[in-house]
Amino acid sequence: MSKSEAISWYRIQEMFRFQSFHMFGIIGTAVLSGIFFTWLIKVIKGKDVNGEDIQFPGKERSWKRYLFGGLIFGLGWALTGACPGPIFVLLGQGYAVMLVVIIGSLLGTYTYGVFKSKLPH
Repeated sequence: MSKSEAISWYRIQEMFRFQSFHMFGIIGTAVLSGIFFTWLIKVIKGKDVNGEDIQFPGKERSWKRYLFGGLIFGLGWALTGACPGPIFVLLGQGYAVMLVVIIGSLLGTYTYGVFKSKLPH
């Protein structure tokens, strides 16, 4: 992540300001790779480590959950300058302030778990 500059606050800000294709290229490559390997697993009928078929359960086609979840995720990403994966890389590189982001992420996840049954899904 360091070599690709995916943890760079400047690269992330460029992306949110639509000033650079760099981060969109990284994200797009990840999405296309995910699509390809999911398709490949389905075609070759891939098995897990226990020898059982890998299953891909269907998802509910509710657009509101993805819109609101994406907005919350994107706002957090824009405010902190880091998405969940790179925060650990940044902490490992010595940016101690990322502990605040990690603690905030964990508290947000815990809060969601507490209120999950009361939220529309």
